[in-house]
Amino acid sequence: MKIREFKIFIKTIRLQRLWNAAKVFVSYYLSNIIKRPIHWGLPIAIAVEPTTACNLRCPQCPSGLRSFNRPSGNLKIQEFQKWLEPIKNKVWAVTFYFQGEPFIHPDVEEGISIAHKFGLYTMSSTNGHFLDKQRAERIIQSGLDRLIISLDGTTQEIYEIYRKEGKLDKVIAGIQNLVAMKRQLKSATPYVIIQFIVMKSNEHQISDLKKLADSLGVDELKLKTAQIYDFENGSDFIPESQVYSRYQKNETGQFQIKNELKNRCWKLWHAPVITWDGQVVPCCFDKDASHPLGSLKDDNFKAIWNGNEYMNFRKQIWSSRKAVAICKNCTEGTRVWI
Repeated sequence: MKIREFKIFIKTIRLQRLWNAAKVFVSYYLSNIIKRPIHWGLPIAIAVEPTTACNLRCPQCPSGLRSFNRPSGNLKIQEFQKWLEPIKNKVWAVTFYFQGEPFIHPDVEEGISIAHKFGLYTMSSTNGHFLDKQRAERIIQSGLDRLIISLDGTTQEIYEIYRKEGKLDKVIAGIQNLVAMKRQLKSATPYVIIQFIVMKSNEHQISDLKKLADSLGVDELKLKTAQIYDFENGSDFIPESQVYSRYQKNETGQFQIKNELKNRCWKLWHAPVITWDGQVVPCCFDKDASHPLGSLKDDNFKAIWNGNEYMNFRKQIWSSRKAVAICKNCTEGTRVWI
């Protein structure tokens, strides 16, 4: 976290949140020592899914492929407020993103504003196609603290290899709208990050991207490694440079993820994901909500977080993480941002 962003983050510090975070950290590291899961406290951060809908057709994304095996829809903001209210003094941050394009949701800024008024650090991620001047103003006025904008190419020809049906010029115009509106409103937020997912098709454009990011006046540029679904036999999306790849060849010639899948999971201690319809799932790798740990339509968050389903899943990970399908592509233990 850069100094400018840290100055935004420290405004969310509260004694209850510090104490809760301390309990979470201590219980996690104690679990590592005794080799069995114990858990104290509530999450430090949560991710909420505004919508499953997306305007693009990205080939490594279930939203883009229209391949969900779970219901699709939009988050109801009133329900979100009800879910967040009981844990607002313990949770530190809310990410308004899971699957789908958040700003397709017509009222996502209302949800962001609710979290902001609770003093929470708020984040989102977008493909950048919905940042006209009016939307840019709404985003800034919502109090959003951080916004990641995906820009995976410096020319339309390269950009559309992955961001299928996307328009690079529209994304660039959207970034310009947001940066200009921040200046007009004299707002330090949102902290704007351009995210460049490095793939074989675009890795040669990294130097051009740095120049483009500088010219657009964003706060930061981040290079991100690409997640590939069926990576074992290789993929056209895996970059040539090992520096930018999550995967490497093993002795059999197949690809494997670089990190060792140890029997532990920090996400299960501090950062659950909530789908648009209130399903609580372990992490962002459970894109199809194949491991539902409870529903906020049936129970409150504290009961789910401390319930049998959650604890049994933690025990399963502590026993054999490699046996859990969603964990086989997990990046915990390796660098995602370069």
